[in-house]
Amino acid sequence: MKNGVKNLLLIFLALCIPALLILSGVQASRYSKLENEIRELENQQTELIEKNSQLISEISVLSSSERIEEIAVEKLGMKKANSDEIIRVEVKGETK
Repeated sequence: MKNGVKNLLLIFLALCIPALLILSGVQASRYSKLENEIRELENQQTELIEKNSQLISEISVLSSSERIEEIAVEKLGMKKANSDEIIRVEVKGETK
């Protein structure tokens, strides 16, 4: 009976070692795929941060008061109002 148990245990170990090696290989493959995905996402994040900085810079240039005044004068034919041409309007009522 003891020989039977020993043989069964040896067979079990003989089958477990290759199974564990296969599982280790599968885990290594998954780990490698996840590393690649992380690297790609980090590259994408860097590109998006650069694009965002560029867009913020463009917004700053496009919303400058000098540029807006130039467009108003040259393209829309507007002119700066004199202080005597300005009418102040006060609205009274409910505030939300």
